[in-house]
Amino acid sequence: MLARQSPAAGMPTPSEADSLINKAQAAYNRGDAQIALELANKAVAAGPSNPQGYWVRGRIYAAQADHAKAIADYDKALQLQPRGAELYHLRGCERFKVGDVTGSLEDFDKFLHFVPKQAPQHWQRGISCYYAGRFEEGRKQFELHQTVNPADVENAVWHFLCVAKLEGAEKARASLIPIKGDRRVPMMEIYELFAGRGKPEQAFDAAKAAGGSKTSDALFYANLYVGLYYEAMGDEKKAVEYLNKAAAFEAPHYMGDVARVHAALLNKRKVK
Repeated sequence: MLARQSPAAGMPTPSEADSLINKAQAAYNRGDAQIALELANKAVAAGPSNPQGYWVRGRIYAAQADHAKAIADYDKALQLQPRGAELYHLRGCERFKVGDVTGSLEDFDKFLHFVPKQAPQHWQRGISCYYAGRFEEGRKQFELHQTVNPADVENAVWHFLCVAKLEGAEKARASLIPIKGDRRVPMMEIYELFAGRGKPEQAFDAAKAAGGSKTSDALFYANLYVGLYYEAMGDEKKAVEYLNKAAAFEAPHYMGDVARVHAALLNKRKVK
């Protein structure tokens, strides 16, 4: 039997690597990103064959909107742990954010292969289907999501957008998913707009009246969905105007990334 080699002097042992991972995760959870990243770097150096180190560091990079580095860490984690279901979901989100829509769908589908019970929850997959031109799949995904999130105007709107691409705006309006009780401002005004009973100005008026720190986020959503509405109605000039405004907001969440991806696609198409 070969003698077990001792770690070189000064090098962390595997148990030390696990400890660093836990400390990095704790720092991340309390919002101390710089310390979390430093600890995660040490954890990866200490345990280069431990997928958890890359998983934690990838989450930190993702929170800092460093999508390329997050993807690289998720790549490495999946090489070490190819059945890590959550890693596919996380990498799929990051791939979408850099405009790799096809890659995001591949990862989302892989995630659902491992955990099919999560399919109704996976609205992100529906959005990727829309941008990939897989509108029928998108429609089905948003109908499935409706079963677990029945008061979500955004879900109804994305369903509308998929149906509009397949059958036109009038049929999309006729099949608009009924929504009541979405308390987020200005979601019900957005719903009325897509239903043909409201006007863009009403969404903006509601957003401006949200008050305090809620106003900025409400205005972001007003610009995003008014832009998407104009695109569905065939008014590309106004769609570009409002989607570019939405993309300019500091919206540090997934729908902010959706706005940025959509605006980039519109502007790329405009250049061509």
